[in-house]
Amino acid sequence: MSWFESFVLGFVQGLTEFLPISSSAHLRLTAAFAGWDDPGAAFTAITQIGTEAAVLIYFRKDIVRIVSAWFRSLTDRSMRSDHDAQMGWLVIVGSLPIGILGVTFKDQIEGPFRDLRLIATTLIVMGIILGIADRLAARDEVGGRHRAIRERKSLKDLGVKDGLIFGFCQAMALVPGVSRSGATISGGLLMGYTREAAARYSFLLAIPAVLASGVFELKDAGEGHVSWGPTIFATFIAFGVGYAVIAWFMKFITTKSFMPFVIYRVLLGLALFALVAAGVLSPHAGESAG
Repeated sequence: MSWFESFVLGFVQGLTEFLPISSSAHLRLTAAFAGWDDPGAAFTAITQIGTEAAVLIYFRKDIVRIVSAWFRSLTDRSMRSDHDAQMGWLVIVGSLPIGILGVTFKDQIEGPFRDLRLIATTLIVMGIILGIADRLAARDEVGGRHRAIRERKSLKDLGVKDGLIFGFCQAMALVPGVSRSGATISGGLLMGYTREAAARYSFLLAIPAVLASGVFELKDAGEGHVSWGPTIFATFIAFGVGYAVIAWFMKFITTKSFMPFVIYRVLLGLALFALVAAGVLSPHAGESAG
């Protein structure tokens, strides 16, 4: 991998990680369209450490508060009813599905799941689901002639059941094209949470899973055509771009809907199907990485 490739892929990772459009799909597609080797699951997981570092810094006050309350709750029973302490437990519980399924289906994730036809399918299907969830949220917020405005849930309403559902939604992102934020935000909206609450918990929930995945894949870094230098460079690029995207996205969702992302996902999926059907792209384009 050249330094230019690592810059482009790091930029794509940072740009798409927090938007509901799937960073893994875009890394895969960028390599396929450019005629580069597929960067592989190890490169993707390690560069995600950069974007998660952006999450740690952006949400540092929330994270310090939650971690502190969680540790105190281990020895102080009175702290176990504290919302921040409960959030710590809920993040742990919600991280279990992706951890278990990620290890179980590791070979499929790094192989068959990277087929461009599957990516096109997940882009479209999850785009439609996100659109339905967003529409329901908008209906509750606006109301109508025969409907009263319905108050949506905040993170204070989050319990073990919803935490696990969020976790299984996040686990769906093991398939390229689904999108970690897209799946968890869609799940949150369908469960009745506000856009801001669903997005905030989505970002917090991703921290343990992404960091663990990145550390787990460190042993495979530097193998094949992807060396350590470009991987680290891409990780730093992903961090800088990712931080800017988080700041923009958290402001965007307070007043805007997810429909632009829904339309983009569906159009990209359809275009990808068309390119594969026309023979412009092979379903396995770019999979020659070592």
